[in-house]
Amino acid sequence: MNRAELRAHLVRTMIAGDVATPRQNNLSHYRKMSDRKPYYLFGLELQKPWSFEDVLAMMVEKCGVDPDPGHFYGDDTIDPDLTIDALDAMADRLRLAAERRERVVLATGHPSGILPIHLAVGRALRARGCRILTPAAGWSYEVGTSDGPRWREIRYVEGVAMLNTGGSLFHTHDAAPMEAMLAELAAESSDWPDLAIADHGWAGAAGQAGIDTVGFADCNDPALFAGEAEGKIAVVVPLDDNVSPQHYSEVAAYLLARSELIA
Repeated sequence: MNRAELRAHLVRTMIAGDVATPRQNNLSHYRKMSDRKPYYLFGLELQKPWSFEDVLAMMVEKCGVDPDPGHFYGDDTIDPDLTIDALDAMADRLRLAAERRERVVLATGHPSGILPIHLAVGRALRARGCRILTPAAGWSYEVGTSDGPRWREIRYVEGVAMLNTGGSLFHTHDAAPMEAMLAELAAESSDWPDLAIADHGWAGAAGQAGIDTVGFADCNDPALFAGEAEGKIAVVVPLDDNVSPQHYSEVAAYLLARSELIA
C-alpha cells in the first residue's frame, strides 16, 4: 500500500479525515488538559502553561482539527497527511530499533481498537532480534468506575500490555500501570527499555520517565501531542484510535513496510 492508497483507506474508514470524535468532547478535553486535570495529562509533567488557546492551536498544527474556536458541535477532523507523516517518522524509529536489537515495551489502552498495530509491530521487532519486555505481569490496582471500585491487572497478549479483569480487557487512560512496569524494571536495573510503543497513559508515563516513546493519539487526547511538542514523546501518530480493529491492518502493514521490518 503506497501513500495515496493508505490516505484513501484512512479517509474511507474514518481513521483520519472526517472522524467520529465529537467536537464538544475534543474542546472539553483541551480545556481539562489546560486546567491540569491529572486524568487528561496521561502521566506527563508538562512544563509549558498550555492555555486552552495554546492547546487548540497545537492540535490544529499536529492533528489537523478544525481551527475555529466557535465550532462547538458536530464531529471533528484529523488531517490524513499528518497521520501518514507521523507513521513515516515512527517507521524510522522502528527501523533503528531493529538495527540495534533494542529492548522494547508495548502497551495499549485501546484493546478494542488499535491493538492489531501493536501486535504486528511486536511480532516484527521480535523476529528482528529485539527483546520485548513484559514486566509487572499480574500487577493490580483499584480504579473507580460507575459501579464502584474495581480491580484491574496488567495482562500481556503477545507481549502487549493491557488492563484486564477476569475475561475482559479494558480501555484506560491511566499512567499507573506503566509506572508500575517501569518501577519493576528500574529495580532489576539491567532491562531498562530503549523504546516504548504505546498510547494514552502508557505512553505518557514512559515518555515522562525519559524513554524514547512513539505512539498513537486521537484528536481528543491532546496531552501526548503536548508531550511531543515539549520533547518528552518522540512521535505521536494522530488517528481515531477506536474504529473497527480490522481497519488498522493496513496501517500496520504500511508501518512495517516503511520501517523495512517486512519485505
